[in-house]
Amino acid sequence: MSAAHRLRLAYSGLHPERIRALSERFGGPAAAVGAVERRRMKASDAVRRNLAVPARQRRHELRALGVDVVLRGDPGYPPHLDRFEDAPDLLFVRGVLPSTPGVGIVGTRRCTAYGLELAEAYGLAVAEAGWPVVSGLARGIDGAAHRGMVAAGGRGVAVLGCGIDVTYPREHRRLGDQILELGGAIISEYPPGSRPDAWRFPPRNRIIAGLSAAVVVVEAGATGGALITAVKAAEYGIPVFAMPGDVDRATSEGTNRLIRDGAFPVFDPADLVAELDLVHGLVRVADGRDASGGAGC
Repeated sequence: MSAAHRLRLAYSGLHPERIRALSERFGGPAAAVGAVERRRMKASDAVRRNLAVPARQRRHELRALGVDVVLRGDPGYPPHLDRFEDAPDLLFVRGVLPSTPGVGIVGTRRCTAYGLELAEAYGLAVAEAGWPVVSGLARGIDGAAHRGMVAAGGRGVAVLGCGIDVTYPREHRRLGDQILELGGAIISEYPPGSRPDAWRFPPRNRIIAGLSAAVVVVEAGATGGALITAVKAAEYGIPVFAMPGDVDRATSEGTNRLIRDGAFPVFDPADLVAELDLVHGLVRVADGRDASGGAGC
């Protein structure tokens, strides 16, 4: 497949599922771009303008921003993510992606103080145990998990639902910088400049799941991105852990339902690490290098 046409499609502004459907319908990215250019399909003026920009110009812009592009099929594309049919066709990357899966730690933005404390403790314990922490850099549970990872001096991956040059929320700019300073990565399937529009976040959650050998949901309401991540992980055959909570607390409704439906209950950081290490035998990353032994999910 043409790397240039794949890059142009990524900049189109279309939903990832729409891009995939167009490529399948017309027989590949080049044919999909040609179909838009020849008006064989409906597309907004903004989409047509985006596609009209040559790939070489996009590459120049990315170099200026210090952003790499990893195409599916390239050696640098995470093999554990590549296993899944709906994995993104390309990733915009700052930093270094671990070559082994990590542990996804996710939850609601509207969390309790207890949830924040425990998410940070989970992030700390997972990082100290040698696994990369994968989350979404969002307010609430995600940010707390990343802070725990940073406190441990571990590695992590922040998966954004906006352009890689867009800090959302703004107060997490320094946290993102710390992830990079510690040898981790910030990634997105959306091109630089993409706004944090609501429709971009549900697709983002499949990437968090796909980069993880296990997913931990700390607090979650009846709906939301954390549950999307957990459901997608279950579809992928990835173990899901959830923190039980009071039955009358809104932030425990989602996690309690996950446990009812088969997720593993987890009670404290030591319990989580023991489950991950002894039961699932996840591959660790130690001292910035991939450790041998163990098995992925």
